[in-house]
Amino acid sequence: RSQSKMIFFLLAIISSPSVGGAFIPPSIPTVLRRTHLASKSICTFDETDFAGKQGDWPYTAADLNRLDSSDDSVFYDTPRFVTHIDDGAISTLTKFYQQEFGSLNKDSLDVLDLCSSWISHLPENDIKYGNVVGVGMNERELAANKQLNDFVVQDLNENPSLSQFEDNSFDVICNVVSVDYLTKPLEIFQEMHRILRPGGISLMSFSNRCFPTKAIAMWLQADDIGRLTIVGSYYHYSAKWASIEALDIKEMQQTPERPSAGDIMKNPSLGLAWMNAASAVAKNNQGDPMFVVKGVK
Repeated sequence: RSQSKMIFFLLAIISSPSVGGAFIPPSIPTVLRRTHLASKSICTFDETDFAGKQGDWPYTAADLNRLDSSDDSVFYDTPRFVTHIDDGAISTLTKFYQQEFGSLNKDSLDVLDLCSSWISHLPENDIKYGNVVGVGMNERELAANKQLNDFVVQDLNENPSLSQFEDNSFDVICNVVSVDYLTKPLEIFQEMHRILRPGGISLMSFSNRCFPTKAIAMWLQADDIGRLTIVGSYYHYSAKWASIEALDIKEMQQTPERPSAGDIMKNPSLGLAWMNAASAVAKNNQGDPMFVVKGVK
């Protein structure tokens, strides 16, 4: 009798449209579900997507204002040896870097990590690096970053110049979940373009987390698509980039196929196994989103 109750319970759960709070569409054939959705292009930007031309900066001081306009050096004075996105987003970002870095087909890569900290999320496998430099706010965090071979302590909101670097110095420029804090993005993106080598890439990544008192006003007022457009516009108005692309790089795992009622009647453990697997997938898919706006020089 207890086994019959368990089978009835499993059938009831599996017939439910959700597991772990995540909707699982029963009508989508398994063959159409992907194991993951990495590096999915949302759109590419061209000149017709923006009201102004290159150099016609449209944003006002109010757009770039912050709730806390005090000196950033005070806010970042205490080191934070924490991550600002979840493990799934970090893994996704590193895999994306692996794909992008490999596509450059270089013997070694010179990388600049802007707004750097104690970890840069750079891939270690099959990628060789030359000069890896971090520019950030906290010296102790930067000194703890084992992926850097040099670093500069600099407040880009006070001094957006990267004059310490020569023209065409880097193959890759990264910025992880910090583009929303830049109050002088025009100057910074102009500098990024100057110091990137021809064919080099700039990867500005962000999620849906931030320190709201330090994020700029128009960022807080925008949704994900609006934020992608904001970063795309930084590229457009700053310099002549060869291409600008918005990507959703979050990995979405495949929901396992539900066993049939007949299969569960024969083997109740199939139902339990499916519930555990579906719950794990739901937890992963509910994690932090991850977006990148990529510029190619």
